[in-house]
Amino acid sequence: MSEGQANIDALLNMPLASILSTDVLILASDKTAADATTEMKERDARSVLVTHSGEAIGIVSKTDVLFKVMAQGKNPDKIKLREIMSSPVITLSPQSTVGEALAIMDKHVVRQVIISSGSSVVGIVTREGIYEQIHRATLSASATAISGTPVCIINPKAIAYIKDLNQAKLSCPYCGSPFDDKEVLSKHIDRIHGGSGVLEGDFRRMME
Repeated sequence: MSEGQANIDALLNMPLASILSTDVLILASDKTAADATTEMKERDARSVLVTHSGEAIGIVSKTDVLFKVMAQGKNPDKIKLREIMSSPVITLSPQSTVGEALAIMDKHVVRQVIISSGSSVVGIVTREGIYEQIHRATLSASATAISGTPVCIINPKAIAYIKDLNQAKLSCPYCGSPFDDKEVLSKHIDRIHGGSGVLEGDFRRMME
């Protein structure tokens, strides 16, 4: 097993308590989509936990606002969060593993899960956050390989290297990596940044 794969396997077996974010954005169910949009922009968050009388009853993501409000031409100042939230809230314990969280997200087609202990919300874990951790683990292994003994010989005919970044036709909107081909860029975004590409860009422009 390669060092990169070992790092990823170790990450997938880590408890969520090790990677969760405690910065959970919470709004009451009678707040509007516009309120959520403003708060998410200010806090650099992707979702809002919706509550009623102090209890979590749903979750609203940027995607919910985009498709359920903006795309339908509705006024975000008049749409309450309870009208567009996803419910019930999917929760996991802090002892659940990163791999289990990804499996749950895939099963329910969501991009985040709430981490709870008993009846208390302790944090949130997002698909993007996990992908970022995996990317770091891969880069760490790559850095080790580069500094150590070469493990293979590169055939110059089998690669397309962009020597001048200014001549790159495309660049990743998230990390700035240069690409000459749209399909390769798309695969890069899917693998590293969770596939939010165009959707996220559209939403960011709407919010600005």
